[in-house]
Order: sequence, then structure tokens, then C-alpha cells
Amino acid sequence: MGSIWVTLLFISSIMVVDGGVGIPRTIDGPFKPVTVPLDKSFRGHAVDIPDTDPLVQRTVQGFQPEQISLSLSTSHDSVWVSWITGEFQIGENIEPLDPEKVASIVKYGRFGRSINRQAVGYSLVYSQLYPFEGLQNYTSGIIHHVRLTGLRANTLYQYQCGDPSLSAMSDIHYFRTMPVSGPKSYPSRIAVVGDLGLTYNTTSTVDHMAINHPDLILLVGDASYANMYLTNGTSSDCYSCSFSNTPIHETYQPRWDYWGRYMETLISSVPIMVVEGNHEIEAQAENKTFVAYSSRFAFPSEESGSSSTFYYSFNAGGIHFIMLGAYISYNKSGDQYKWLERDLASVDREVTPWLVATWHPPWYSTYKSHYREAECMRVEMEDLLYTYGVDIVFNGHVHAYERSNRVYNYTLDPCGPVYITVGDGGNREKMAITHADEPGNCPEPSTTPDDFMGGFCAFNFTSGPAAGKFCWDQQPDYSAFRESSFGHGILEVKNETHALWSWHRNQDMYDIAGDAIYIVRQPDKCPPVKTEG
Repeated sequence: MGSIWVTLLFISSIMVVDGGVGIPRTIDGPFKPVTVPLDKSFRGHAVDIPDTDPLVQRTVQGFQPEQISLSLSTSHDSVWVSWITGEFQIGENIEPLDPEKVASIVKYGRFGRSINRQAVGYSLVYSQLYPFEGLQNYTSGIIHHVRLTGLRANTLYQYQCGDPSLSAMSDIHYFRTMPVSGPKSYPSRIAVVGDLGLTYNTTSTVDHMAINHPDLILLVGDASYANMYLTNGTSSDCYSCSFSNTPIHETYQPRWDYWGRYMETLISSVPIMVVEGNHEIEAQAENKTFVAYSSRFAFPSEESGSSSTFYYSFNAGGIHFIMLGAYISYNKSGDQYKWLERDLASVDREVTPWLVATWHPPWYSTYKSHYREAECMRVEMEDLLYTYGVDIVFNGHVHAYERSNRVYNYTLDPCGPVYITVGDGGNREKMAITHADEPGNCPEPSTTPDDFMGGFCAFNFTSGPAAGKFCWDQQPDYSAFRESSFGHGILEVKNETHALWSWHRNQDMYDIAGDAIYIVRQPDKCPPVKTEG
């Protein structure tokens, strides 16, 4: 597979977007709201890939590396390599593997030259424990994270990971570093996907995504959906419907290993940056949460001045990405908010003109599912993001696609961000198909807050067409385009002011986009705050 990805890393694909003609620009808007009629023939049933499928079975022996993945550090000159060695254990009496028994080593070098550099990292093992009789506990294989430094910008590298003293090294893999940060320097394509899961619809999404040859992948929460299972491997499309009497929300942690095995082909060559979703909560003994998420992925938290795996930032060429946590404190007095203030104040828009923010539950979604669920987070953070001129916001959670007009505080605003929801990567919970503005679909306000996020801030609107109401009576003017379909998006930043966004549905041919728009920055009309950067 390595040789295939070398080819992909050298080649730029040709993507057809609306025939390549007449792609609108945000400065031509705001646009009249569009709802694409539901294609009932594609409603489908997202069936999980079983553990008997070769796509998810273990194919290595002993302490050979598997589930290899890449993630970025804060700048082009550093990349994280992660992998797992040894087998997980599940049952009542399990003994964790000893991380000290296997070294964490990456050998690497520029493509076409010898692999003559070496980096050493750290390793860990995590457990998912349940203090209830009859529930099976889990302990992972040995998880390794190694940070490579001193890399050249926009350069193809080759690497092997593992422990050479045990003759347990991986095959050679390849990756290309990000361009140097600057106003004329950008990755060619960034794939954005959410709520991916591990179904046969997931495989279609990933196949389509790979054909678009991304340089970077953003996963906006909800990866494996291991929490749709009991610890004995029994599953359901609706956990609360089928397993309402369990003493704790169980998970089947091997689904994480299956997910890592399936995704390795892509993310061992293309860096993936992840933010937590609600399906990563995974409560266990001693009130621990998010343990698998925080253990399996490498995050540039320390490099970006964060003390948490829930929020961090990084640069990819002339784009500064901010990844925020919706399931920890986002209050103005909390650590995350204070970190966000510092991070935004440090951004030099002369170097990274584009500012993109990501978190899991959307603030601007018109679907009944999760309607206004993250309103308290919006109340706390929206002013800050608007003040610093965030250009685009990516979210997941709602299992449908939606793109907004530029909006701020539910009002059309030419200086507000474009909000894009991509929560339909293929998970087994199926798509969201009902809209809160349709007759009889407006939810009872008291049912909208998320129990884990807490708080209630979603009051009736006080102005505009929906004044005095909890929902609009028609598709809101801030909602430019919405459709229930599985797929992923591609962001192509062209220069300091223009970026092409395209939405790729699984039911379409590989080179066709179902929605496309040029997102245009207007720094003269909407000048961002001058920062210390």
C-alpha cells in the first residue's frame, strides 16, 4: 500500500464541482435557503462491520506494529507517529501489558534517501473497567506515540516504526509535511468528516475521501462508536432504547482496535486531527471518561500551550486551526476559555490569514436532532470567535449536512463565520432527516440540553422572524443549504482570501460534488483584531 500512497502524494486529482461552472461565492450572498429533498432510496441502514471481516482483523504477529497513524504538531517541522503493539485483552480477569517491554522508535528520512534518522517516544496502556458483576473489562495493547522534529516543509518522508531490538518494525510508510506557514502557502486539500463510525457506509465515505487525495484529515468527533455496544459485544442502533437498564453506559472497546486497523491504510500516510465527540465519553470506574480517546491519539496540546487533549491548535500552511472541547468547561472563567483567548491573541493573520475552528456539536443546525443542544457553549464563546474574525467553523454530531450563510448571534452578518456541519460520515445511528422548522417538529425546549454538557440556555428568540418562538416556521435565513446524505467535505484554500469548499456525497461518482462554494474573506471590510503575533 505504501507505493500506492507515494503515487497519490505526488498526483493532484481532478475534481468536478458542479461541472466546474458557476460556483457561487459567499460575497454574492446571503443565499436563499435550500433544502435538498430526501432521497429515500439512499436512506439505507448503516450496518457495522463485524469482527469477522478481514478489514478489521489483526494481521500482524507478536509485537509487530499495527493501527499506525499520523497527526500534526503545531507547525510544519514536526509530526506525531502513533501505533499499537501487542494484543488487547477483554474479560473479568485481565493483566495489562507492560509498556516498558517494547520500545517506541521511529526511523525516518526523506524519500529517495536513506532512512538514517531516529526518534524515540513514549508508550502507555489504558484500561476500561466496570465495577459491576458480569461486565467485561478491557485493557489495550501498548500504545506508542513518537514526535518527529526538524522536518522540512512540503517534503515527502518515509518511515518505519516499532522496536528494532525485537525485530518488530513496520513496513515502510510515507507522508508529506505541511507547507511552511505563510499567506501564499496552503495544503492542497483538507478532508473534513464527522461521526464516522465503522459501518459499510463508513467504507464508502473513506473510499471517496481517499480518491480526493487529502493532505490532511479533520475528524470532528465520534470515531469508533464503541459505546453502541455492551461489553459482551451485543450492539444496537439505539443504545438507550435497547439497553436502558444497564448500570452504566457500557462499551465494547475492541471496536476501537477494529477502527484503527481499518483506518490505518489511509491515516498512516495522511495526518488526522481529531476532536472529541459525545461517543468518546465512555464512562467507566472512578468516574473516568474519554480514556480511549485521550490515549489512542496524539495531540499537539503541549506544543500549543494547552493542558488538555480536549482543546489545542495547530498551523497547516497559512491556516490556523483551533480545536475546541464541548464536553468540558467552556465558561469564561474556565481553563479552556482562557487558553482560547491566549491562542487567538497570538495568531498573526499576516502569516496565517485563515482562522478555522472545530468542535463537535453545532451551534447553527436546523435539524430536530440535537437542536440548540450546544446553546450554552455558543453563549459563552461566540463573541470571542467573532471578535477575532474566525472564517469557518466545522461541526459534526447532527447526522446530516448543512452549510450556513455568514451568521452571528442568529443574524445574517457578512463578517460572521460560515458554519458547516458534516456529521454524517457513515455511523450506524443513521441520518437526521427531520427539521425543527417543519410543522410539529419543534422540540420541547426542556428536552434540548445535553446531560453531559449541562445547563440550559436555549430560550425563545427575542428578535427576527422567529421572535417569541423556540423554532422558526420555515428554513431559517442563516441556513443556506441542507441535505440528509452520507459523505465528507474538502477544503481547498487558494490564497489569502479565497477557499473552495465542496461536499461529496457517497451516492455520487467519485469526482462529483453535491454542494460547492467559494468562501471569501474580506479583511478590509471585516478586519480581525490586531494580535500580538
